[in-house]
Amino acid sequence: MTRLSLALVAILFLSGISSAEGPRLAVIDSKALFDGYKETKDAQSKYDKQVAKWEQEVADKQKELAGMKEKFEKQSLMLSDERKKELGAKFQQKQADLQKLVQSLYGKDGKVAKVNEQFTGPILQKIRNVAQLIAKSEGFDLVLDKAAGAVFYVGKPEMDITQKVLDRLNSEYTGASTPAPGATTPAAAPAATGN
Repeated sequence: MTRLSLALVAILFLSGISSAEGPRLAVIDSKALFDGYKETKDAQSKYDKQVAKWEQEVADKQKELAGMKEKFEKQSLMLSDERKKELGAKFQQKQADLQKLVQSLYGKDGKVAKVNEQFTGPILQKIRNVAQLIAKSEGFDLVLDKAAGAVFYVGKPEMDITQKVLDRLNSEYTGASTPAPGATTPAAAPAATGN
């Protein structure tokens, strides 16, 4: 959504609110919330470990291919044509396997993107939920996000509830609650992950 669209949505929303004193607006910075939330740091660490394993797997396969190529080049003069074809086919198969692995990890719907979503989706949902709770409890009618670019100026610091949301998130965080991808938790409900 463009900035203009966000501004139009906000104006339309505000025009529908009938209050003697007008709508109460609050502001958050979702990027600061995400970056400052303790669970994000734990999830990032787990994500980095998983990605490092995949990167090592790719590096190992690349090293194996380089070794095969070097060995083939050194022995090329001593090999029969049949053996050359056999080793060449084996090399091409290993190369194709590596390309499939890289695509499955880093492609459009690759494992890296899916694992990132598995880690960030629940965190983003928690941030939204706590921001809504605080906004409702303090009587705000609309919450705008600085990170979305729709807020250019905040004249009253009390309108920015970012720190309140972050404090509550971190006070409720007990540590290591983000499961590693593939881990099962009893009665885990799927999180809504739209931005």
